[in-house]
Amino acid sequence: MYLASTGAVTKGGAAAPAPEKSGAGRGRVAGPVLALGAVSLVTDISSEMVTAVLPLYFVLQLGLSPLQFGFLDGLYNGVTALVRLAGGYAADRGGRHKLVAGGGYALSALSRLGLLLAGGATAGIGAALAADRIGKGVRTAPRDALISLSSPPDALGRAFGVHRAMDTTGALLGPLAAFALLWATADAYDAVFVVSFCFGLLGVLLLVAFVPGHQAMAGAAPKAPSRRAAADRAPSGRRDRALDLLRIPAFRRVLLAASLLGAATIGDAFLYLLLQRRLDFAVSWFPLLPLGSAAVYLLLAVPAGRLADRTGRRVPFLAGHVALLGGYLLLLSPTGGWPLLIGVLLLLGVFYAATDGVLMALAAPVVAEARRASGMAVLQTGQALARLLAAAGFGAAWTLWGVGPALTCAAVALTAALAGAAALLPRTERPS
Repeated sequence: MYLASTGAVTKGGAAAPAPEKSGAGRGRVAGPVLALGAVSLVTDISSEMVTAVLPLYFVLQLGLSPLQFGFLDGLYNGVTALVRLAGGYAADRGGRHKLVAGGGYALSALSRLGLLLAGGATAGIGAALAADRIGKGVRTAPRDALISLSSPPDALGRAFGVHRAMDTTGALLGPLAAFALLWATADAYDAVFVVSFCFGLLGVLLLVAFVPGHQAMAGAAPKAPSRRAAADRAPSGRRDRALDLLRIPAFRRVLLAASLLGAATIGDAFLYLLLQRRLDFAVSWFPLLPLGSAAVYLLLAVPAGRLADRTGRRVPFLAGHVALLGGYLLLLSPTGGWPLLIGVLLLLGVFYAATDGVLMALAAPVVAEARRASGMAVLQTGQALARLLAAAGFGAAWTLWGVGPALTCAAVALTAALAGAAALLPRTERPS
């Protein structure tokens, strides 16, 4: 059932192809995946209650320029890159995936109390938001490693699709919960922070109670002698460990392709701002925009994962970025009104459904179990840093040249990145 427990490990830490499995269990998603999905669902409710209005707050309330917002948006999403490698490395040492992930979830939950205690102070709010992003960075790679280690290799797309669908359900419910609380309490933001903390704490309790540790899951499968040998050969230093992963040709190609595409992904917050600018709707509706794309993501995450398992994960991953390019082009077109709004949100949802979990499923088979969390951390870090550059670059282009030329440059860059990624991504999902 587990990749590194059923196959040999090649030089450099890549997992060798696993033997064919019987059809038993193919139609089911493992219990740990469902438990992790429940954890992510309630944690996302907690997170999205707070973050849904940040683009509106930064640009319209504080009056930041697109350049300033681009830097903050990229920094907000890219700060996780600073701790992802540490989280992945710590999780791989002794198989402490659950412990490290739990620490990240707990830090994010406590950050809600930080917002409550900040009292409106900018420095305090910034510190609380940074703590939330650090918690997310610490937990993401160990969590995704747990998903991959508890799923058959030929069902990784489905497993990640189910998890992402549950995660996105929380992203849908979070803004709605915040909106309802603010309406019921006459804009009492403290109530939002308290309820958000309660949901975050619930996520930690679910993880502790229902998610088995890495060693417990691995114990359910027969262990091959090569697993211990591979772990013994693993370099002890964090830098050496990352460099050793980069010596795996298939992993290196996936990393380069994901980073290249990330450098041409300007971020959904900018797309929402462009929609508001084009359609000129009341700003009170702005926080509901993410719900549209999240609804599409929720509906398509599992079908996209199944398709990736059947056809190979390379094509859906590239197709998702083609959908994002379609969103750019739609915003550049004279289309307006409801067709523009629905089209952009639909394409953005397709983009996330076809790329988020699919990328993890694409990379997992080429990294041995002993390095799984580290490998996912390296991949997520490369993509996050690339998107940081993309957000800052688009914000600068918007400020200097205007929105039309900036979006045109983004479309051209994404087209070029698609061509490069198509050449880079391995056509087989087995180690090379």
